[in-house]
Amino acid sequence: MPDFPRDRSAMPALDEGPVLISDPRVTSIEVDECGEKLSDVRGRLRVDERLADPAGAYAHLREGLLARLEEAQDLLPAGCHLVVVEGYRPPSLQTKYFEEYKDELRAAYPRLSGAELHVAASRYVSPIEVAPHTAGAAVDLTLCDDDGVELDMGTAVNATPEQSGGACYTAAPVGAEARHNRDVLRAALEAAGLVNYPTEWWHWSYGDRYWAMTRRVPAAIYGPVEL
Repeated sequence: MPDFPRDRSAMPALDEGPVLISDPRVTSIEVDECGEKLSDVRGRLRVDERLADPAGAYAHLREGLLARLEEAQDLLPAGCHLVVVEGYRPPSLQTKYFEEYKDELRAAYPRLSGAELHVAASRYVSPIEVAPHTAGAAVDLTLCDDDGVELDMGTAVNATPEQSGGACYTAAPVGAEARHNRDVLRAALEAAGLVNYPTEWWHWSYGDRYWAMTRRVPAAIYGPVEL
């Protein structure tokens, strides 16, 4: 999907493309909290510290999600490894990320209404009321080789739609090597039961509302949780 042009009249409709996490089809799904604990990823999978926080929150996930990531790791080709960049995110940090990105969009596209800004921001950051990171149900990750060198995925992890020209979208046109690597990542994670947020190739989840919508189950099993 291309960048939003500054000419509001030329901007594509915000309801084009994949279902966004702010969509009522997602936000209306109830949560039947299972009470599963948050577990530390460190020592079980490779972890990058670029978004590390003093409490180590970033390296925690619900146990069921972490177990499925370990299953996905076993499904990857030899010499290919998952690298967890960020898992659990405290609600205060989630709110900060969302509001900061919304402010960037407001400055770039001043003609957007408040409702349009909310939807546009949800392409990249989940609104707090439905955010899977605050449930320990989502993980941002990439792939690396045996030496820890990250593989070409077409964009950096956390590249915005504006920064990447839309290449952050999972199905976006990217180079052959990046496409192959995204397909390898997708095959392993989907086989382990995770679902992707289509605007971010690196964002995968299990047990949250977006997972429930995608898998057509009646309720999410993970809701907001405190570390």
